[in-house]
Amino acid sequence: MDKKLRDVDEIRDDIKDIDYKIAELFEKRMGFAAELALSKKAAGASIYDKNREDEKLADITKNRSNPFIVKGLEEVFIQMMSISRKYQYHMVHQRDRYIENYFTEVPELVMFPDTRVVYSGVPGSYSEMACEKFFGVDVDHYGVVNFKDVAMALNEGEADYGVLPIENSSAGDVTGVYDILLENDVCMVGEVFVKVEHCLLGCPGSKKEEVEVVYSHPQGLMQCAPYLENMDVKNVSVENTAIAAEKIAKEKDPSHAAIASRRAAEIYGLEILDTGINFEKNNVTRFVILSKKRQYTQDASKISISFSLLHESGTLYNILSHFLYNDLNLSHIESVPLPDKQWEYRFYIDISGNLHDPAVKNALQGVRTEVADFKILGNY
Repeated sequence: MDKKLRDVDEIRDDIKDIDYKIAELFEKRMGFAAELALSKKAAGASIYDKNREDEKLADITKNRSNPFIVKGLEEVFIQMMSISRKYQYHMVHQRDRYIENYFTEVPELVMFPDTRVVYSGVPGSYSEMACEKFFGVDVDHYGVVNFKDVAMALNEGEADYGVLPIENSSAGDVTGVYDILLENDVCMVGEVFVKVEHCLLGCPGSKKEEVEVVYSHPQGLMQCAPYLENMDVKNVSVENTAIAAEKIAKEKDPSHAAIASRRAAEIYGLEILDTGINFEKNNVTRFVILSKKRQYTQDASKISISFSLLHESGTLYNILSHFLYNDLNLSHIESVPLPDKQWEYRFYIDISGNLHDPAVKNALQGVRTEVADFKILGNY
């Protein structure tokens, strides 16, 4: 005969009793974790010991035949050990020499009469507009062909600051810019937002109906994709929107047009065949200001970091929870597959805060010890 089923409320009462005991044991465990943190600090030992945690998981789950129970225990203890580490970081408040060694706090960005700024593109580009919006129209600035040339100019001391587009509100992250930040010893020290209103530009006397080929930066083409589909034209990518305009002005081919700004039309003497052709009317591009000097201002409020992770259950959650436990707001996250490393990813994250904040230092210290290839891209 089947065993009589118990009443639901009776079962819930038993579960509640166990939950209270678990809560009490958890609090007791955190007390020991705090004690352990102080002992580790005195011994100069690291808070995070991956091998030790892996051994703990293996020991907890051994001799258990139910796969669901095994998986559940792994999940519970992974999270509990992650919380324990965060509590230990909070308890010891270890001095973060990583930030001290690599970054300098300054009252404001240094500007001299001979300060030079480099941007990608030619006069009339949105990058030049971003440059002038951030530094003013009187700053000594010049354009180069592509994004890598901006970093090269900074590396070789030809410019003090660089300007690159990094994100568009409708087309997403700008391809290749994050790679430049990783591959070059440059630092993000500022940002500026420019409203993008694309125009279709042709040589003088040309008409929209004659256009067969349209040139622009890949982002410009993406931001105007629905419009271009209706035109049924060939799209050709070039390094910059203003370079596209310059090309149309030189070729004087009425069957060719460019997607660029109204300002580019004025500079290169082009006909404006149509305006506001980007599909997202509230179209804004975020530009970052780069410098060889690893510095941040006292009022900087955004931090960009980068790191890589294995594609394993819970790894990203555990890293992001460092920001949660330190009451820090995460405003942007982007993942990119690592080349030649299957199922491994590099993450780019923006958080609110300043590198001198204790909560920021605590969170970044925890993240840095638990990831690979950690880098602070800038605080601005």
